[in-house]
Amino acid sequence: MSERAYTDILYEEKDAVATITVNRPERMNAYRMATYGQVTDALYRAGWNKEIGVIVLTGAGTRAFGTGGDAADKKSERAERGTIGVPVEELHAAIRDVPKPVIAKVRGYAIGGGNVIATLCDLTIAAESAIFGQVGPKVGSVDPGFGTAYLARVIGEKKAREVWYLCRRYTAAEAAAMGLVNKVVPDDELDAEVERWCAEIVERSPTAIAIAKRSFNADTENIRGISGLGFQALALYYATAESKEGGNAFREKRKPRFREKMIAG
Repeated sequence: MSERAYTDILYEEKDAVATITVNRPERMNAYRMATYGQVTDALYRAGWNKEIGVIVLTGAGTRAFGTGGDAADKKSERAERGTIGVPVEELHAAIRDVPKPVIAKVRGYAIGGGNVIATLCDLTIAAESAIFGQVGPKVGSVDPGFGTAYLARVIGEKKAREVWYLCRRYTAAEAAAMGLVNKVVPDDELDAEVERWCAEIVERSPTAIAIAKRSFNADTENIRGISGLGFQALALYYATAESKEGGNAFREKRKPRFREKMIAG
């Protein structure tokens, strides 16, 4: 895929750093089908370029790093690629598989799938305005792989269950305290801080870092299998009235009646 073909992202290479910016600020940088494919393509493009030492993943504007799947794309109409109709597993795999550190640069909301992506990145640096959290059980969804099992590795089992069961929102400072974020800085210092981290990384041995990343991944590679099984179950769940109620309630701006739909079958 050539750079000119990118419609949903901006891609830049500078000083051995590749920056991938999801460029959908009018949609809070939510991912649609094209976004998943383009971010994945850019990750592999940078990841296998020997001139690149580190990859930065971020969102355009100041309102959001990313908010997961675009609510305008109905689950029932997804049918292009991936177990649930969008290639989210491919995106997650790319973040882990490229032999370069991937840094999440977070301004604004990192919610739902955006929070999962920030979790999966090797490092996460956040502005003070950043907000983290999950929404799946509020809208009839869940990430049954890296978003749950790997999150538990990152922040601990009890805290991960809290994040998913309660669907609360957490400030950047709270996210740092639980281990979800490496560093929090004032909003106007975020770019410079990420540049400093990147400058340090590109001075290190690329092969040593690649081996280190593979070693870290090896310890949690079983989660890829959990994810595959979980997404297969999720595809079945999306066909239920209970799951559809979440999306309908969100679009209609009302409180969902999950239990009623579940009992009705």
